[in-house]
Amino acid sequence: MPADADIRANLAAVRARVDAACAAAGRAPDEVEVLLATKTQPAGRIAVAVAAGARLIGENRVQELAAKDAELTATAAPASFERHFIGHLQSNKVNQVLRYVACVQSVDSVELAERLQRRLEVLDRTLEVLVQVNTSGEASKSGVAPDEAVAVVKEVAALDRLRVRGLMTVGLQSPDEAAVRASYRGLRVLRDRAADVIGAGLPVLSMGMSGDLEAAVAEGATLVRIGSAVFGARPRPA
Repeated sequence: MPADADIRANLAAVRARVDAACAAAGRAPDEVEVLLATKTQPAGRIAVAVAAGARLIGENRVQELAAKDAELTATAAPASFERHFIGHLQSNKVNQVLRYVACVQSVDSVELAERLQRRLEVLDRTLEVLVQVNTSGEASKSGVAPDEAVAVVKEVAALDRLRVRGLMTVGLQSPDEAAVRASYRGLRVLRDRAADVIGAGLPVLSMGMSGDLEAAVAEGATLVRIGSAVFGARPRPA
């Protein structure tokens, strides 16, 4: 498990990789943000990364958001970071997740969007969301089917408490870089179609992780979700 100094060095190395990928793609470095995927990471280790300049934190599990909240907000100034939910969200966990996050990246059905809308009406607030698309076609991954994505974005965008900012995908797990890039390219094409249909910009493409961020940046990612490259490999479950 990396020490604090290693976390800081790893974060800097990831930013350097992103900047190099942007340069190779003819893009400005400030077009791509890094979100730390912090599944299973203790709050103290996340706080080290926040102190080193990490601004966006992504959690996959509602229970981890709750468990880490007090320690994280005590050790890192809450105004210095923003939390997103990036895992599959069950409708019965909506109330809990809304206590902690500024964005839900994993809206994968109109039903979930409507559940968020109803709760946000009660809270009298709005929420940024991304629609998750299963561009790889793998059954193990959540997300709407690509041929349904534009219609889902249109319905979600009609809900006045939700601010649709773009699309998210978990890329194809394959050693074939061309296939991985095709998966990401498909999300960009869908984003452009959806933006045309709703008549509004969808600036966020959340795609790419530690192993393939260069491919994602080359295909237009504006946000890459990085875990192991900063925190090290997660321990295997017993």
